[in-house]
Amino acid sequence: MAQAQAQALPDREIFYLADEHDHEAGGSTMLGFWIYLMSDCLIFAMLFACYGVFGGSYAGGPTPAEIFELPLVAVNTTMLLLSSITYGFAMLAMEEKRKTGTLAWLAITGLFGLCFIGIELYEFSALIHEGATPQRSAFLSSFFLLVGTHGLHVSLGIVWLVTLMAQVGRFGLTVANKRRLMCLSLFWHFLDVIWIGVFTFVYLLGVLR
Repeated sequence: MAQAQAQALPDREIFYLADEHDHEAGGSTMLGFWIYLMSDCLIFAMLFACYGVFGGSYAGGPTPAEIFELPLVAVNTTMLLLSSITYGFAMLAMEEKRKTGTLAWLAITGLFGLCFIGIELYEFSALIHEGATPQRSAFLSSFFLLVGTHGLHVSLGIVWLVTLMAQVGRFGLTVANKRRLMCLSLFWHFLDVIWIGVFTFVYLLGVLR
């Protein structure tokens, strides 16, 4: 408990703390993670800006309407949205201190994430097979850079999720593990929001352009 001491001076009083405040262990983790997410948000903002500038430079190559398969992208979007819902169920199970339920929902979340990555890799493979490579035009370069960066984030999120599942399985729902699950929850939902922007700005508007 902090104590304040005052020292009287001729013209004014100065107060200072005699003891340091007590800080909860890990209390600054969430703040630090929010700062990280903001920096990640700036990275994606730059990638969106690049796509906005170069997205119409086809250099005689294929246009979005010619190469994008919206039904496939819609299925992929559904996979990611469902993974966010199941992660929410994992957080509810965590709050109810149900370790098995938490692990089960995390596993389902990871499977949806793997489906998302699998469909994205299939899309990239099909585009490259058709000659729509990143070197073909500025549009394709900015497309692969933006969508690929998001896919890389989801892949790292899956690795992080598996690591946390091992931690929870071994040590249980400790305070530290709950904090880590909260950070991953923010990260996962953040990727969801970014993907909605990608789906709308890149795919839907690209086909309508």
